Amino acid sequence: MKNLSFHTCLACLVSLTPVGVHAQDSVGRGWPVSADAEWVGAGVPYYNIDMASARDGNSPAGITPLPRDIFTSDDFYVDREYWTDPRYFRCNSMPALDSQWGDYSSSPKYITDDSSKGAWGNCDVDYPRENLVSPYGFDTAQAHYDALLNETRRKGGPTQYSRDNLPPDWDGRYTRNINTIFLQVMNGQAPNIPEEYHEPPQWIVGYYNQMPTILSLLTPEYQQRLVQQLYHQAHDNAAQWSGMFCRPEGFMRLWSVPAGPNEMDLSVTPSRVQFWGGFDNAMRNVYPNREFNMSGVVPRLGADIPQWMGETVGFWDGETLISWTSNIQGWFSHALWEHSSKLQTIEIYTPRKRDDGSLIGLEHEAIFYDEDGLVQPVRQIQFLSRVADYNDVDPLNVTHCNQTIFNINGRGVPMTPGSTFEYEVEDLLDRPWAHSWEKYFEQHMQQPEDDESMFSFE
Repeated sequence: MKNLSFHTCLACLVSLTPVGVHAQDSVGRGWPVSADAEWVGAGVPYYNIDMASARDGNSPAGITPLPRDIFTSDDFYVDREYWTDPRYFRCNSMPALDSQWGDYSSSPKYITDDSSKGAWGNCDVDYPRENLVSPYGFDTAQAHYDALLNETRRKGGPTQYSRDNLPPDWDGRYTRNINTIFLQVMNGQAPNIPEEYHEPPQWIVGYYNQMPTILSLLTPEYQQRLVQQLYHQAHDNAAQWSGMFCRPEGFMRLWSVPAGPNEMDLSVTPSRVQFWGGFDNAMRNVYPNREFNMSGVVPRLGADIPQWMGETVGFWDGETLISWTSNIQGWFSHALWEHSSKLQTIEIYTPRKRDDGSLIGLEHEAIFYDEDGLVQPVRQIQFLSRVADYNDVDPLNVTHCNQTIFNINGRGVPMTPGSTFEYEVEDLLDRPWAHSWEKYFEQHMQQPEDDESMFSFE
């Protein structure tokens, strides 16, 4: 059994020719995804928003359900022997499990009051694990960064830019074409994106993989955290999404679709490269030629306090920007796995140009290192399309979240102005989502002892 897709036209969201970064003779960047990057089942012609393979608790033809699964179990902790079987999740991807109660406007509502009615996904779809993990032989972000820096030095770099020798002109508005594809599908159209904008499947958001494939990337503790998250969403209809409670969205939301950089402004100066926009006023600054302070728990630039977007150093290799981000606040985004405060990334921004030299956009290769959360580094390659000059688009606005939904007895409840109610102030930095689930929904459950062998996928 291979991967599943989301309940939006999953296969059609990226039924484009997969392309990787341009092959380069480099120790740690530019390696393309494997030639068989097209995921199993990608050709399935789903061109509508409802792609469940079975509904109302029924199983698909030829599939024998497990005796208990995420929709029927009263204790997911004791089901760990089933976590390696896609049928435990009814062959659903992360967003598909997230959407079963109708929380996504882009997908159908499959469950109204009985979680056992959860829909099945497509058991024959999966994006291969070998295309999710990093192809580079580095155990840490620091080792990866140092190797790329030394490689650049051997070529005479890094490139030094100044006001008399300006860096590449990347200034302007950017977007993600995966969002354009998404809208085309929602309007009943076949995806139509020119090949010059193509990118490999955007797997981090979870559209393309069976749950066991994603879980195999995580350490035992973080496997449990992800199953906990999806169980309480799919089984209990107890969403704990950051946005609904006006919590910060967190670093990994930058790779989410469509909440990632749908619209993003990029400004390049000799001393700083700034990315701004996408959601939650997200702002990232890359400081070329600065070095991290290595005296804290993780490398950092400022105080020894994790930051929502982390802190980033970098250097130029000609027109390619290479960066290292550290000091990131541990968090989770719904339909994604939770990450620790040891998460670090190596990111490479490479311009893609037309024959006439005009800029199409930036290939963005990101390699994720998290010694607490990941069993090995993972990689995603996306494409940031340049839309226009600043003078040709409306300015992006700073937004402010006014909370109208509050966590009452473990579920988000809309409250009208003037309402009076009892509310427990949460500790924002102590996994408030998990504490809420454990308090209101897990009193009868058997949390396992701290034995990593229980969670082994080997």
